Amino acid sequence: MSKEIIIKNQLDELERINQFIEEIGEELGLDMELQMNLNLVIEEMVVNVISYAYPEGTENNIGLTVNSNGMELTFVLSDNGKEFDPTLMEDTDTDVNPADRRIGGMGIYIVKHIMDTVSYQRQQGKNLLTMTKKIVVS
Repeated sequence: MSKEIIIKNQLDELERINQFIEEIGEELGLDMELQMNLNLVIEEMVVNVISYAYPEGTENNIGLTVNSNGMELTFVLSDNGKEFDPTLMEDTDTDVNPADRRIGGMGIYIVKHIMDTVSYQRQQGKNLLTMTKKIVVS
């Protein structure tokens, strides 16, 4: 299975992303908990791109490609915004009281702990964030 969606860098496009993840879950017979976790991961990363990759007021595209070989799902999030490697972010210290933590970083922490692998590349002016998750297809 291979699917792709291209959205604009606008928050109201998150609904399309949610529907896209839901369709993949249904097609592959993924359990609801996994679907919800995948949706959280993708939404976190898409919101980061929308919020930080482009100058405010500019319209650009964000791509999400999904491939499955029946044992693993691979998501590739792509944008041509500012170069940023979220995998270099230091993990948030979850032992620290949330009121005392630095702002930011919780999203990538969640992504790293839900997904099996997370990697970043910058190729031909594009940010490519690849995230994989082992799955059991029913």
